[in-house]
Amino acid sequence: MTTAPDPFDYEAAISACARGDRHALRRLYDQESPRLLGVALRIVRDRQSAEDVVHDAFVSIWTRAGSFEPTRGSGRGWMYTIVRHAALDAVRDGAREVGVDEDTLDALDADAFDPNMQDAFELRQDMGRLHECLTQLDPAKRNSILHAYVDGFSHSEIAERLKSPLGTVKAWIKRGMSALRECMV
Repeated sequence: MTTAPDPFDYEAAISACARGDRHALRRLYDQESPRLLGVALRIVRDRQSAEDVVHDAFVSIWTRAGSFEPTRGSGRGWMYTIVRHAALDAVRDGAREVGVDEDTLDALDADAFDPNMQDAFELRQDMGRLHECLTQLDPAKRNSILHAYVDGFSHSEIAERLKSPLGTVKAWIKRGMSALRECMV
């Protein structure tokens, strides 16, 4: 009888990053970078810019790990929020140039990031599963989620766009995300 692999503990890895454990950052990168790249790519719509966003996000994850509060949400969600905001900033700024001080670069070490992302097949497999799960949602929930997480719209903008009350849109997103989590397991 084979057992399922232990789920990845994002919170523990982020906590280890806060203590200066570069290997924990590497584990986070290996675990989530392909999906985070997909999120960034959907927002900035340029692969090089998306890769820059993900790199900048991991620098931010490293430097801000101590500020992560597990009581406010999941570690994985925190990482996605950082990438999403970085991608939206990149779109707003047009051309994104981030200055990173030398101390931060030294702390991360040259081998902290692998320039060769994980196999594209794995990303496509996960994206295929996500697509399948999204098609199972009713259109209102699916569109609300896509507008929020892909297009970067605020809840108010989504409510305006879908001509629905703000509370309804928030409920659609919350219930839709719950259904997606269940489906993706």
